[in-house]
Amino acid sequence: MKLLKNLFLTATFIFAAVATSNAQKNFFKDAEKAYNNGEYFAAIELYKKAYSKAPKKSKSEILFKTAECYRRINDYKQAETYYDKTIKAKYPDPIAILYLAEMKKMQEKYAEAITHFNNYKKEVPSDKRGEDGAKSCELSQKWKDSPTRYKVENMVQINTKDWDYCPSYADKKFTTLIFSSTRDGVMGGMEDASAGEFYADLFETKVDKNGKWSTPITLPDPINTKYNEAADVVNKKGTMMMFTRCGVEKNKQIKCQLYSAAKKGNAWDAPVLLNINIDSCNSGHPTLSKDDQLLIFASDMPGGQGGLDLWYSIYDKKAKNWGNPVNLGPDLNTPGDEAFPYLHEDGTLYFSSTGHLGMGGYDIFKAPKKGEKNWSKPENMKYPINSAGDDFGIIFEGLKERGYLTSNRAGGKGADDIYSFSLPPVLFTLTGIVTEKDSKKPIANATLKLIGSDGTSFEIKTDAQGAYKYAENGAARYINAVTSYVVSASGADIKTADAPDGYLGNPKSKITTIGVEKATDFKQDFELILIKKEIRVPLVLFNLNKYDLEHPSNPRDSLEFVIKTMVENPTLVVELSAHTDSRDAAAKNQTLSFNRAKSCVDYIIYKGIAGDRIVPKGYGESSPKVLDADITLPSGKTVPKGTILKEEYINKYKANKVDFEFLHQINRRVVFSILRKDYKPKEGGQQENLFPEIQLNNSDDEGGTTDNPESQQQEQNQTKKEEVPNTPTPTNTPTPNKPK
Repeated sequence: MKLLKNLFLTATFIFAAVATSNAQKNFFKDAEKAYNNGEYFAAIELYKKAYSKAPKKSKSEILFKTAECYRRINDYKQAETYYDKTIKAKYPDPIAILYLAEMKKMQEKYAEAITHFNNYKKEVPSDKRGEDGAKSCELSQKWKDSPTRYKVENMVQINTKDWDYCPSYADKKFTTLIFSSTRDGVMGGMEDASAGEFYADLFETKVDKNGKWSTPITLPDPINTKYNEAADVVNKKGTMMMFTRCGVEKNKQIKCQLYSAAKKGNAWDAPVLLNINIDSCNSGHPTLSKDDQLLIFASDMPGGQGGLDLWYSIYDKKAKNWGNPVNLGPDLNTPGDEAFPYLHEDGTLYFSSTGHLGMGGYDIFKAPKKGEKNWSKPENMKYPINSAGDDFGIIFEGLKERGYLTSNRAGGKGADDIYSFSLPPVLFTLTGIVTEKDSKKPIANATLKLIGSDGTSFEIKTDAQGAYKYAENGAARYINAVTSYVVSASGADIKTADAPDGYLGNPKSKITTIGVEKATDFKQDFELILIKKEIRVPLVLFNLNKYDLEHPSNPRDSLEFVIKTMVENPTLVVELSAHTDSRDAAAKNQTLSFNRAKSCVDYIIYKGIAGDRIVPKGYGESSPKVLDADITLPSGKTVPKGTILKEEYINKYKANKVDFEFLHQINRRVVFSILRKDYKPKEGGQQENLFPEIQLNNSDDEGGTTDNPESQQQEQNQTKKEEVPNTPTPTNTPTPNKPK
């Protein structure tokens, strides 16, 4: 209820039925009396009656007091209306502007609220509340637009149209809740004139294995009385309770104070007033450390930062009482109100505040522990833990990121309602497609392996469309938060009609969820290489009649494909061969092609591949390309799969120089083929490159020899026109020494 929620802004309770007597003619005097006694609900009607007969000079004050009453009973809409009337009536104190801004903010009218906060800042530039109010509205809208991952739900099973607030756990299993309520069935059945509600009692409810909560029942006497009992905490053992009690006595100011009660069996002993209470001050909202030795509570006792502050006290085992309270200091406390503390099992202090920048009235903050009885500066819990209304009384289920809180946010069942909250895990997925590098066809039954820095390892297969997905599967969560992963793809064990020898490749990629706070679907596609007679290397160009790697296209980049393939497949031994077209002398072409293959191999070895894993071979013009798929010529003509690009075949296209050169270019290729798949490094890891200086192929010259005087110029012209597909930006990789 409002009294406890603001921790007793006036805490003056007089059971004064005379205040509402129709026989009383001086409505303003009666209204003032009720207002000063904290009977805001009763004062509203008295002020309204006084307004009609009041002189003009007093009307703005009556409007202001009426607005104040509505504000203090949490009727923000009516409070906004009356503050607006107050300002239009020329009320002299600009505080009405500030409160109007706050009421608009509490209803999420952020743009309007900012205007009024800025107006107040102009009127009272020395008061930081104007500037902070405008800033808090901007933050509120930002937090609402980008909510945290917390899920907050109304506890409809236990809430009523009345005030239900401040839950606490009453057992180790977190299956019993004690909470405060003004619902029907309270012990005293008396109405609190400050809010028009019954005085609060402590109620208990239990949850069964199906998640259903029992009908709440009041804790019996001596815990509950005819007055206010609320905001409790039960220690971890369940043997002791502390709570807040606010008495009522006619014509006396009775403050709210802290009590404790021991539990014997299933019954609570008579509550005992704690020795740290001060008769002239309000104290309440206790929370205990898990060893019961540290008590934190809210109080307006002298020596604080202003309003309600958080204080702590240490239990003295010898004296068997609580030590002198110590203020938690200006990092946590403000000139506003700090209340409803909760000590988490990990030492974090949660509390509610109206003084720190927030979304509404009370906002929930957390302050991580940084030392003995020391906490860091608080952090706003943001939306949806906080709202434009009052949010307070948070508790956690042990170390789990779930629990309960209280809020009077829009859409609730009553005035204050209890809400459950939880932080769902961030769900990460990894999806992609595995395809064959050249044809781009999907590969079914490829193996994906996922290895995490947390020690986990999972293998899955691609489906018929070559797709894979690592996602949450029941209890299995493949990809966790704050973890790095390496994922790789392999098709070596696939044996199909299209891939009788399987696929090359074990390409790897890295993903990490470190620093990722939102659910994310990581995308990673892979390409594998179909094992066939010869595997073409991306276009490697040489200068005319040269075999070094100094062509402007930077052939080293193309050779990275071979290096990557051999790194990903460490048991392969391959032959790397170079081929020329059929122009120029066969012997010359043979020597040139070997030297080109040798230059490529030397570079690959230089980059770290063992020399006994790769053999250079020069075929010259002796092994024309056999097409493994239909090709389309520049002219649009099709050359069918299986065609051998011998010289006599290519000569058919001499009349079309573009097609003619296109076919010769296909023969001018660098390829590799697999010799073995069982390579094992020699002991010591030192491998030798024992290749002869020149290695000629003795196979028949299928392509013949053409002594074409134009061939060198044609090749040079074509080389200038050729483009290097899939070639990365040239690097400054050093060139290995050329063979002598």
